[in-house]
Amino acid sequence: MRWVVLLAPLFLLAACSPAGKGAPGPDLGVILAEDPAPSLSDYGLFADMASGAPAPGVLPYDLINPLFTDHAAKHRFVFVPDGQAAAYRETDVFDFPVGSVLVKTFAFAPDMRAPEEGQWRVETRLLLHKAGGWAAYPYIWNAAQTEAVYSPAGQRLGIETISPDGETLELRYAVPNQNQCKTCHQAGKDIAPIGPKVRHLAHKDQLTRWEAAGILSGVPEDVEGEPYAFDPSAPLDLRARAWLDVNCAHCHKADGSASNSGLWLASAETGQARIGILKHPVAAGRGSGGLKQVIVPGDPDASILLYRMASTEPGVAMPELGRSVTDPHSLALIREWIAAMETE
Repeated sequence: MRWVVLLAPLFLLAACSPAGKGAPGPDLGVILAEDPAPSLSDYGLFADMASGAPAPGVLPYDLINPLFTDHAAKHRFVFVPDGQAAAYRETDVFDFPVGSVLVKTFAFAPDMRAPEEGQWRVETRLLLHKAGGWAAYPYIWNAAQTEAVYSPAGQRLGIETISPDGETLELRYAVPNQNQCKTCHQAGKDIAPIGPKVRHLAHKDQLTRWEAAGILSGVPEDVEGEPYAFDPSAPLDLRARAWLDVNCAHCHKADGSASNSGLWLASAETGQARIGILKHPVAAGRGSGGLKQVIVPGDPDASILLYRMASTEPGVAMPELGRSVTDPHSLALIREWIAAMETE
């Protein structure tokens, strides 16, 4: 299957669509079932599949710094069973009760400089908190935009679009397979959410809305989020660390899939070697590009971190999954951050 922009139907943003009358709402029986539902509509998360309008009780949200995925637009929703609430955690993902669902839909438009015009959905990923833990399921949308089907094998899609900077793109977009979901969502032997942490959500009165909806409890007053990574008025170090936190730290952490690298990139990490400064890689190879250290203060071009971010070659590119092109703004940010570091 090839998605081409000339065939892309109009996609109305879910956050702006009416919930509709008589919508049954999320089906806990389907959510908690041992096996994934064959179709996305089976969960009752959307009042109207064609428009993407969420069902009653399903709340849209966003992140201060979204993960970069080939310039895709993303629409996030959260569902917590009625009468229950997620518990606030200061640094980790909120403690969601069993039956909760996190929804993320990836979409494109013919021209991503105007992402709401002619937008079409490509895939929706679900994280469902079942009795035995979290489960991750990928669903691929049909061309008519009326349904998404469970696709455990994933899929490669050709997508033509124009980037936010006006560049014509022919993307090799990859919907992850079932096993690849755990690569990013690994927490030891389990699967866990990534995004719903206070530092990623504390903007636009979003936490207040979660509390008002009764799906979050225990939030302290005056909670602050991380800075937007591309806001030049915010400190450079905080912006770069916030970008690395969202794009890299879910794998580069003590219980993540890249824990054996010894490179831990959460924004709260204070160890200089752990974030890569003057750190030699655990295993040399073509992924290092012949360079010797992960981050060389003052020398971006000698830093493995930037080399791998700038690559699109499988086995070299970082992050490993989720992109087939580079993001010039992210590269410029990390280049500026490394260049500004002072050598001792």
